[in-house]
Amino acid sequence: MVQIRMNEKSSPASPVTYGGYLRLKELLSCQRPQSDQHDELLFVILHQTMELWMKQAIHEIGAAQREVRGGNLVPAYKHLARVSRIQAVMTQAWDILATMTPADYLNFREMLGTSSGFQSYQFRALEYQLGLKDASFLKFQTPGSDEYKMLDAALHAPSFYDDVIAQLAKAGFAIPSNVLKRPSDAPYESSEAVESAWLAVYRDTQRHWPLYQLAEKLIDIDDALLTWRHRHVLTVERIIGRKRGTGGTEGVGYLQQTLTRRAFPEIWSLRTKL
Repeated sequence: MVQIRMNEKSSPASPVTYGGYLRLKELLSCQRPQSDQHDELLFVILHQTMELWMKQAIHEIGAAQREVRGGNLVPAYKHLARVSRIQAVMTQAWDILATMTPADYLNFREMLGTSSGFQSYQFRALEYQLGLKDASFLKFQTPGSDEYKMLDAALHAPSFYDDVIAQLAKAGFAIPSNVLKRPSDAPYESSEAVESAWLAVYRDTQRHWPLYQLAEKLIDIDDALLTWRHRHVLTVERIIGRKRGTGGTEGVGYLQQTLTRRAFPEIWSLRTKL
């Protein structure tokens, strides 16, 4: 056992400061533009900020998923509402980037090399978390890296929507086993049985109020994600037109295709049948 002498005094703890708590010195040293062009700093800060908000969104959806998995639907609402507000801030951020003209961007674009938003492992992890599974995005990460491991784990884990559908089954709705036991890494395909369950929820909202409110929180998130994508498309077209992306992607052409994706398809389609 370690003996402590009575006359020894421990050094006082350093006071917690604003800059120390937030690690501002480290944070503010992370912006390292590759050129001396004025607008590159904006480009860096905007994308770093997006990544920070994605980190928080992943954190909140993970908390909501644990609540739902445990059958606690109401506590999940707060986490999901917070995600929707985060998404609103992220969408508004495109308005700031849109102040950059094509000439401004071309002054430093070549400095970006082959870097591309396609390589954002957090954005793909967020998509996987919501149920938009596509294993092809793993190729943008280095096998064995922390980023690859995080994304691979998200790909093979049950999505938030998988856990929500499981709650529909626990509530007594007839959800077939091929939906409940589908491979977690497979893209979700719309199910008539799931749509019928949601229809029943929306036709008797008082009886199924927790599920009804959960569904509305989910569509808030899907709506906000689509709005973010749409504003992204417009901003990219405004700045680079129809040029190919820095990572060799189709640029605007690809981004426009993403506007058809729905994380929770039956919550959209039921509206036509109500």
